Amino acid sequence: MPQKRDGKRDGKRDGKRDGKRDLPAVRADAMRVTVLIPAHNEAKQITETIASLRRQERPPDHIIVIADNCTDATAAFAQLCGVEIVGTRGNRHKKAGALNQVLDRLLPIFGPDDAIMVMDADSALDPGFIRHGVDHLATGRYAAVGGTFTGKPGGGAVGMFQRNEYARYARDVRRLQGKALVLTGTATIFRAATLQEVIAARRDQRLPGLPHVYDVRVLTEDNELTLAILHLGFRILCPKECTLTTEVMPTWRELAQQRLRWKRGALENLVDYGWTPVTRPYWGRQLLSLVGILVISAYLLSLTYSVIWLGGIQFSPLWAGITVIFMVERVVTVRRRGPAQMAIAATIVVEMVFDVFLQIVQARAFWQAAWRKERKW
Repeated sequence: MPQKRDGKRDGKRDGKRDGKRDLPAVRADAMRVTVLIPAHNEAKQITETIASLRRQERPPDHIIVIADNCTDATAAFAQLCGVEIVGTRGNRHKKAGALNQVLDRLLPIFGPDDAIMVMDADSALDPGFIRHGVDHLATGRYAAVGGTFTGKPGGGAVGMFQRNEYARYARDVRRLQGKALVLTGTATIFRAATLQEVIAARRDQRLPGLPHVYDVRVLTEDNELTLAILHLGFRILCPKECTLTTEVMPTWRELAQQRLRWKRGALENLVDYGWTPVTRPYWGRQLLSLVGILVISAYLLSLTYSVIWLGGIQFSPLWAGITVIFMVERVVTVRRRGPAQMAIAATIVVEMVFDVFLQIVQARAFWQAAWRKERKW
């Protein structure tokens, strides 16, 4: 097939330039895709998730729902959808532990034509996700392909903020031509050979963690696995065609817990891997986050000082310029969400609430990581 040979040849040329590794190219139509869905009490959403897999332009070959310590009807509903159900045994490590139990069984019998998709039980894929993902993986250029996501309806104001945030994230990934920093747990397709090599590298102590795909010690197993794959010299991609929707946190409290885990977990992953050519950009983002905390703190303190001690907000060219830049950025980056969200973003004050909230969570994550508080969900 000429197209396949061209892709392979281009991958080798690019590999010489960027120093990254290729996997053997295979025929896209020969790849076998197995989907793993770890689910803990997801009865309300599991049928929608499975239905999105059934609607794929290129359906998966096998779907496994991993029922992890469920006390609801998750397994029963999934079984009605005609998929395989696997219950975990003695799992104390949540999602990572549940996935490891199944991957430990599957990976030894999988070959070069196998791909494994891991997706959250509260996600729903858009129809072209698997087809486009497999096309990219088959070239051998990429070891794993992730997706960009939008938020499902619900959650009131806090849900709206998250949907805007996810729209901005997807925009950033598109502008970077799919060069995302993290393969999120919402949905990612891996070449089986990639995960087999991760296990081998952990066994040889070239990567941290026990010899399983997921490191159960960490708070953000998806972020850690991304770092592991990159440290093995592979490429990853989040192409614009691989899209999905995922659940938003319905309350501020639940959102704070989720983001604290994400942010602290990312910091601790970097500490585990240290300062390497792979982690340097990630450390840079953490530094920018710290600068962001300082800037927004200074901004709010300046406003407070003006109101309390000077009797009103005093004009400052510096802060006025920062305000205008912030407003323009908020409006432009949420354009795909429509005129209403652009108008809300233009007010600044509304979205400032969410940004301050995220900065507080980030500051708390820095504090906990610095003081080595116990890692827990």
